[in-house]
Formats: sequence, C-alpha cells, structure tokens
Amino acid sequence: MSKNKFNKSWMKNHLDDPFVKMAQKEGYRARAAYKLIEIDEDAHLIKPGQVIVDLGSTPGSWSQYVVRKLGSSGANQLNGTVIGLDLLPMEPIEGVHFFQGDFREESVLQELENLLQGRKADLVLSDMAPNLSGIASADAARVEYLMELALDFAQAHLKPSGALLVKCFNGSSYNDILKNFRETFVTVTPKKPKASRDYSSEIFLLGRQLRHPTD
Repeated sequence: MSKNKFNKSWMKNHLDDPFVKMAQKEGYRARAAYKLIEIDEDAHLIKPGQVIVDLGSTPGSWSQYVVRKLGSSGANQLNGTVIGLDLLPMEPIEGVHFFQGDFREESVLQELENLLQGRKADLVLSDMAPNLSGIASADAARVEYLMELALDFAQAHLKPSGALLVKCFNGSSYNDILKNFRETFVTVTPKKPKASRDYSSEIFLLGRQLRHPTD
C-alpha cells in the first residue's frame, strides 16, 4: 500500500472510530481520555481532594478527565490539585497547573516542589510514549527508559499509599519493566482498556502502595 493510501485509510479509520467521535462530542482533546476513564471506573483511582500529577500531559485529555472527576469544592474551586508536566506546550485547562519542561531538571522540579509545599501525590499518571524508530531493540530501550523515569518520579513524589498508572508496550522489554514495577509496588495490575486499539501493543500498568517509600 502506498504511503498516500495508507494515510487516507488511517484517517478514515480514525474518523470512524467511536472513541474519536465520543471525544469530539464530550469535549475531550483526544480519544486517550477513554482509556483513563475505563481504568478509573474499574480501579477507583481518582477521588476528590487528591493531589494528581499527569506526566506527559499534552494535549491534555487525561488532565481534562481528572479535573471533571475531582469536581468543585465551591466557589468554582477545584476539589483537589492537578499538575501537568510535559516537554511540549499544552493549551491551558482550567484547574490544571501546567509546567513545560523536563521533569528531571532541577528548575522544573523546584517549580513542582513550590506548588506542592511538602505534599506528596496520591496518584501519578503517565501516558508518555517515545518516538519510535522501527528498530525493535532501540524502541524497547526507549520504552524501558520512560518507565524508569516514571518509577523514579513516583518513588520521589508519591505518598506511601499512592498509585502510579503508566502506558507501556508489550514488547521485548515488557518483562523487565513488569519486574521493576513489582519491586517498587505491593500490587501491580496490567490493564488493557477497550479504547486501546486491538492492533496496538500498548498496555497500562497500575502499581499501588510503594514498597520502599521515601521520607
């Protein structure tokens, strides 16, 4: 199939996708929102009053859902704290504190710490994915590296009872990633929501309760 035909076929499938249509109708910036919605409805992750960090938040559909789920505590004040972090810019979302930059850098972490004022997160979300090259070994290493970053962030910023939900890929590095998760969290559960396309190898890992929480 030529690249042009492939692009046309992908676009048609995309526009016919029921989750794309639902996102347009319900005002979500991406169909990815429904992956988090399904997982949350099953695992009851998001609750009013929580501190929630969304890693790789752009374009913002996960943050949108979190804000809607937390609801208002009165006077249009969000009942909780939502923080988005991404290398890419993100159009503002009311109720979301967004920091553009690399969360490994001291300046970004300092902004985060200033906002948290000593608080720890109840939930860290990550829909981050690497730019894939098509070279299996290189792509596996990139996926594993992002998972390590998310785990390190969670180890530093989660409450002992907190949870981490990340997008992963069921490839050659999956078993190593799963092993690292099980060494970090008391319970680890793989999730494959219906909004995740059948042909996609993506799978979500949910870790709950840190084994070795930091002070």
